[in-house]
Amino acid sequence: MKVFFLFLLSCTTLLVKAQQIYPSKLVVAKDGTGDYATIQEAINAIRAYSPEHITVTIKNGVYDEKIIIPSWITNVTFIGEDRYKTVITNNDYSGKFIVQGADTVTNKTKFGTFNSYTMWVQGNDITIKNLTIQNTAGRVGQAVALHVDGDRFVIQDCDLLGNQDTLLTAGDSTRQYYYNCHIEGTTDFIFGPATAVFQNCTIKSLSNSYITAASTPQWKKFGYVFFNCKLIANDEAKKVYLGRPWRAYARTVFYQCDYGKHIRAEGWHNWGKTENEATAFYAEYKNTGEGSDISKRVSWGKQLTKKEAKTYTLKNIFKGWKPVIN
Repeated sequence: MKVFFLFLLSCTTLLVKAQQIYPSKLVVAKDGTGDYATIQEAINAIRAYSPEHITVTIKNGVYDEKIIIPSWITNVTFIGEDRYKTVITNNDYSGKFIVQGADTVTNKTKFGTFNSYTMWVQGNDITIKNLTIQNTAGRVGQAVALHVDGDRFVIQDCDLLGNQDTLLTAGDSTRQYYYNCHIEGTTDFIFGPATAVFQNCTIKSLSNSYITAASTPQWKKFGYVFFNCKLIANDEAKKVYLGRPWRAYARTVFYQCDYGKHIRAEGWHNWGKTENEATAFYAEYKNTGEGSDISKRVSWGKQLTKKEAKTYTLKNIFKGWKPVIN
């Protein structure tokens, strides 16, 4: 009888789990009027590898969180109520120590660049819209606002704010699309190995430094591509390079962008290694603005031919994946 009872209980539990309903829409609100008060709580409640698309609406507020969207959270869209009033913020940075628990020796953790993020996107098919992600650590070294490892990532109508290393486009094989975003920082504030397209974005430099530091793998045809972006600067930034190669085969192209006068005449920097000049692919095509004069560009920088420019389409760059914008 006892064995039969346990069997019956087990079957009932499995049936309940099979009939469990996972909501396709969640609301996050700091004031308690939503389903969850924090963004991470909402993420933790999402079904792993959901076969159904999930929408998480985030109400206005300043969410002081360090957020991870793990690899098993996929097919989710996060939408802020207001681009400038829905703010995700944190202030970790490389070199910062955090102590957890009473033992200040064994429980001390030191942050590096890769875990200094405010938000880390690990899952595939994640879309983020209409909010701000920032790292407010200041000018203390590397301090990432957004770290993306997921494939087929889309971010639209968002602000990414920081200083050094604001945006880490990680993952050798990932494809990432940034549309109508504002991205600002100081040194190498857009960096990493991903294939990433920035379209209709505003790229703001906050100091005399470098915009990009791609680390494109040798086997990839496309690294960073900037379409129709506007390059601006604050009053401090007067001499800014378009990029330098974090790794030898870095690939970066600026295509029909509007350059401010802060862009240096040389355009590109070799990171102090002349051998990078033979391997990195740095190119431009029909850019405009005060900083777009190519007459004094470095000799190893390139200008795309009309034929080469025709290959720069989302279809070719993303190998058939078509990001959805609405």
